[in-house]
Amino acid sequence: MKKILLVDDEPEFVSMLQMRLEANRYDVVTANDGREGLQKIAEENPDLVLLDVMMPGMDGFEVLEKLRKSPSTKYLPVVLLTARGESSSIFKGQELGATDYLTKPCASEDLLAVIRKHIGGGAPPSA
Repeated sequence: MKKILLVDDEPEFVSMLQMRLEANRYDVVTANDGREGLQKIAEENPDLVLLDVMMPGMDGFEVLEKLRKSPSTKYLPVVLLTARGESSSIFKGQELGATDYLTKPCASEDLLAVIRKHIGGGAPPSA
């Protein structure tokens, strides 16, 4: 089972998305901020990271920058998932090495398609 780390500071969003991903047969680990996200990446070795940009303390751009500088996480797929949809944020995410960029709210089907594109796995939930 593919493991996804969801890093976001909105508990309701995390809970909803975690249920959706688990229903599609992904193992989901969560973190509430950038520092915890970096810690969980080291501990959990996820296959993909869904990373919010706007978080207190260390934002998603800072986390992404640290991940791309480390040999062990340089190629880890990181999808920025954020309410910031302006082109300057998208460009910054691409410049820092984001694998993909989705704006909230996004349709579950779009998110699952992006995840499958980068790591495969998952499956339709059984009836």
